[in-house]
Amino acid sequence: MTVYEAPGVYYQTVDAGGLPVTPLRTDIAGFVGIAERGPLDTPVPVESWRQFASWFGEFSPVGFLGYAVRAFFENGGRRCWVVRVASPSAAHASALLSSSVPVWRLRASSPGGWGNAVTFSLRERNLTQVVSSSSDPAGTFSVVASTSGFVRGSHVRVKQGAVAVWKVVSDVDPILGRLYWVHPKAESRLVYDSPLVGLDLALPLVIQTVEYAISVNEAGQLIRFYDRLSLIPESTAYGPSVLADVAPLIDPSSGLSAPKAPEPIVLEELRPDTTVLVGLVANPSLTVPLTGGADGLASLAVYDFVGEPVAMDDGPVAVAFKRRGLRALEEISEIGLLAIPDAQIRPIELNPLSPPTPCVPDPCIKNPPPLPVAPLAPVPDMPPLFGKTELFQIQSEMVLQCETKRYRFALLDPPYEASQGDMAGIREAMDWRARFDTRFAALYFPWVKVLDPLRDVTGTTRLLPPSGHVAGVVAGTDLDIGVHKAPANRLVEWALDSGFEMNDEQHGVLNTAGVNAIRNLGSRGYRVQGARTVSSDPDWRFVNVRRLMSMIEKALEIALQWVVFEPNNAITRARVMMSVTVFLLGLHESGALAGEAPEEAFFVKCDLDNNPSEQRDNGELLVEIGIAPAKPFEFIVLRVGRVHSAIEVAEASGSFAGVGA
Repeated sequence: MTVYEAPGVYYQTVDAGGLPVTPLRTDIAGFVGIAERGPLDTPVPVESWRQFASWFGEFSPVGFLGYAVRAFFENGGRRCWVVRVASPSAAHASALLSSSVPVWRLRASSPGGWGNAVTFSLRERNLTQVVSSSSDPAGTFSVVASTSGFVRGSHVRVKQGAVAVWKVVSDVDPILGRLYWVHPKAESRLVYDSPLVGLDLALPLVIQTVEYAISVNEAGQLIRFYDRLSLIPESTAYGPSVLADVAPLIDPSSGLSAPKAPEPIVLEELRPDTTVLVGLVANPSLTVPLTGGADGLASLAVYDFVGEPVAMDDGPVAVAFKRRGLRALEEISEIGLLAIPDAQIRPIELNPLSPPTPCVPDPCIKNPPPLPVAPLAPVPDMPPLFGKTELFQIQSEMVLQCETKRYRFALLDPPYEASQGDMAGIREAMDWRARFDTRFAALYFPWVKVLDPLRDVTGTTRLLPPSGHVAGVVAGTDLDIGVHKAPANRLVEWALDSGFEMNDEQHGVLNTAGVNAIRNLGSRGYRVQGARTVSSDPDWRFVNVRRLMSMIEKALEIALQWVVFEPNNAITRARVMMSVTVFLLGLHESGALAGEAPEEAFFVKCDLDNNPSEQRDNGELLVEIGIAPAKPFEFIVLRVGRVHSAIEVAEASGSFAGVGA
């Protein structure tokens, strides 16, 4: 606070209004599905396709998640949260590192059959070796020519002839050239501190550091090299600390970007007593495979996608079991779009992989060396064939979460059968639309074909649910223009074809029913030609209207928290009205609201008329806000007629079941 001492008039600027209300991001999507690798039932923020690949692998032949996320970024998305699902039978591939007893378990950083393609080799590293010229007769320290390379907690082997003793350096004195086995200060001693015994301290000793290096290969290719790993927990190079599990969940409000992907392997300590000093059996010429990895897809069920609500009295084990798949996204408040492309799984038999092109040696090369045999890629577990029953259960949970959270919107995929055939596909899409009546979801038809990166160079395509592409279109529209713009009539990138080509009459029937079509418009490419929800309420017909209202409600809920416990008087009410009015004025100027003047676009009322004394005595404050959101044109009618000797073209409004936009 400023202290005034000299008499005079001082000028200060004070903001009489409340905290400003700012628009929120609505483009962030949440995806749930099957991936090759990555943490299970854990939301991971992803901001690029390469980042997704580093966490979850690239494309999976038995799942659509990778394809959907790629389509999201290709169509303008910038940030999403991804949850990988599998059944409880998913397991990590692992191997043991031993001495006379098991010491460490080396395992793949995430469950899955991918870990079975990982191999490693272990070697001992003795980077520093010195000769002790003398030692304390009591064995508390040894004198060396140089202490370089030794630090507190260094694991060392002290040798004299054929006799070797394991020790841990407790302290280093570079001035006197001493390596202390017992720290001179009692309060700083380690649990390993003890005099050096079993050797003739009057004779020279060879002291060498003992560390370990691990080379990790996947499918025959070197992917990581870890050096100078220590067996001592107090060391900064302790293996299980350096190669530990990574917690990917971060606070979205912190402003941090997505976390770095974990290392491919994790080390786990197995020794019940780490004070017993040992060394690992290391053979650098021996390649050890990881075994026991399982994808956990054969027994995949709807529960693995949706989980169940967590009760207040649930313990950590119950919470971890219930918070699966979709439930894991509940706590991520910044998510505005929701998609589960793997809600209707199509097993690998329906999308067979092409055999690799054989490599023929050049006949002109005399006695060519034999070609190395490439290791086989792990074959993923085969998931079950999810049908319409499972699809409806999963999508119903999506809709329920969006209705409960109120600020989230579900992008629904039609059944696989809807993209097969002619009129049968139209009927399937219409029947599926009839199962839902909610303003928090939209249905898009048909499925989309893309050039499958998993196939050979002949250009085989794969049919995908459209939710990933649509999520990118919606996010790109939000970022380029705003949430008030209908996410339609935008080019769908990374789409070669669709599972169903419709004509104008079929499109009109679908549009009237509330099914949003993705159509091939010739030279204009594939575009989303619909922006309707699956609600029967005409007030909530359009996707952009529902999502705009959700953004406004959430922004006001967050920004008006300061009002709680403020004085219940006219000043507080005026500050609330000012904050809300300024926010809505900004939306009107950006084109989000209808009406040429602000009074035609919205009103804000917070006075004694809607806050009588009885309500104020109960500690309640009511703010009435009326909003006229801008609605999209679906039908543009051009009237062409002859006027005298000229042709006149004029626009006119239309209201008929024609071609929707």
